[in-house]
Amino acid sequence: MKATPLVWTGRVLSALFVLFMLGASVAPKFFMPEIAREASRPIGVADENIPLIGVIELIGTLLYAWRRTALLGAVTMTALLGGAIATHMNAGSPLASHTLFGVWLGLVMWAGLWLRDADLRALLPLRRT
Repeated sequence: MKATPLVWTGRVLSALFVLFMLGASVAPKFFMPEIAREASRPIGVADENIPLIGVIELIGTLLYAWRRTALLGAVTMTALLGGAIATHMNAGSPLASHTLFGVWLGLVMWAGLWLRDADLRALLPLRRT
């Protein structure tokens, strides 16, 4: 079956989310630990928690990327992003650029999944007919 433009848009949004998470969030926690520590200290994240956060991000992102577990990955990542939002609120980070970044990222993630998954669109329609 040929994929529709709607599905391709969802795949692109999902790929952008996965690439961002792996490149800008997961990789620094494992391969650039000093940069990750410097970014995390001002918002109150202890140095010893950074690798664990990276593992949770990696697992959630990989679950999201695989079609059969994408919904579980999206729920996992939503929880993680909620924690990031709360952490930034508690630290007094700028609203639009830091605190709400988890919201913007979550919107891209869920939009990608909703567009690429017909079952999810049927479960959560934009409007009922």
